[in-house]
Amino acid sequence: MNRQPRPIPAHRARPPMGWNSWDCYGTTVTEDEVLANAQFMRDHLLAHGWDTVVVDGQWYEPTARAHGYNPDAPVVMDAYGRQLPAPNRFPSAAGAGFAPLAQRVHDLGLRFGLHMMRGIPRRAVAARLPVAGTGFTADEIADTDSLCPWNTDNYGLNHDHPGAQAYYDAQVAQFAEWGVDFIKADDMLFPYHEREIAAYAQAIARTGRPIELSLSPGTDVSLARLDHLREHAVMWRICDDLWDRWEDVETQFARMARWAPWQSERGWADADMLPLGHIGIRAERGEDRLCALTYPEQVSLLTLWLVSRSPLMMGGDLPTSPKETIELLTNDEALEVLWHSRDNREVLRERDLVLWTAGDTDGRTRYAAVFSLSDSPERVTVPLGSVGARPDDQVRELWTHADVPHDGRCLNIDLPTHGAALYRLIPSAG
Repeated sequence: MNRQPRPIPAHRARPPMGWNSWDCYGTTVTEDEVLANAQFMRDHLLAHGWDTVVVDGQWYEPTARAHGYNPDAPVVMDAYGRQLPAPNRFPSAAGAGFAPLAQRVHDLGLRFGLHMMRGIPRRAVAARLPVAGTGFTADEIADTDSLCPWNTDNYGLNHDHPGAQAYYDAQVAQFAEWGVDFIKADDMLFPYHEREIAAYAQAIARTGRPIELSLSPGTDVSLARLDHLREHAVMWRICDDLWDRWEDVETQFARMARWAPWQSERGWADADMLPLGHIGIRAERGEDRLCALTYPEQVSLLTLWLVSRSPLMMGGDLPTSPKETIELLTNDEALEVLWHSRDNREVLRERDLVLWTAGDTDGRTRYAAVFSLSDSPERVTVPLGSVGARPDDQVRELWTHADVPHDGRCLNIDLPTHGAALYRLIPSAG
């Protein structure tokens, strides 16, 4: 039952896939580390759909450190209060911003992204720096009562003042000049900053460059915001930061069950980065380590992200992650669920058993995911009808690449603690 993978859909037809520096390097990533991950992605992951490299928070902070943020950080800015890469960490940026790094990433056939906090640097406000292209100054457009609860770099913007939109327009125009393809805008969703989101999306549109907008962090963001999110962003987080703890993964089942039916090319609910492989090198949380999730828990995490069609942003350092991690990320049979499924939904949750189903865009193939949330190994019996399978369907488990015999009535599955299986179901006639 093995078959050649179908082509990977174009960007808007599938969730974004890439690497983000946060889980391994926090606020401290360097140019060399970004390039090492980009090179590895080109060599090993690009053919499997992974194509975006994202520099996460505080790339403009020359004194950044692991395990938190420095208060009153010496943010590197231009004369208009727009952030610039810290030259001690990004030596190619001197006088050119991220343009040289973005070009090297593009030369590898990849897309370049960066992280940005909502608002305007407090240092720009204190210095009353001018807003590019206007007669306004930073102190006139800032909302000094609008503060991020975990980062002290910025104030929010007063969007009753025309200079607020002008500041975002100038900031994002500079990103476009650098060649940025993806922006992760932080402190947007908790609480929900409706006007900030709209203003940032408008700034992107005015550049004329097809920059994808990702919004974070989304602790229990409401489906009532769906239309607004779809209008302005490509993806949005539905949780706080997720780490390599089973309890973090388990909480995502209910969240993604709520969001999965709405996933489409109009926008993607994001279950957060994949804390897999080699993480914590100089991260915000924890020490240098390999992912603390067991291998079955990692399979469960990826199965849930695939069957719910979450974006995939790898958080571990690619060149130093185990071979087993890279094999999970490059399993095309499993990734086809992300690329080609539809009508994805949780269909059963009974004690420790969770079942998901999905169709395929070919109109014939179906997918099923079976999860055990039990703290011990379990043998589960799943009626074929519970996952939309027919008695004569051919069944293949996609992580193990194994064809699965069955009696026409049930699948008998041995699952390890917190384990999962991901199945492709094809009518025998096909």
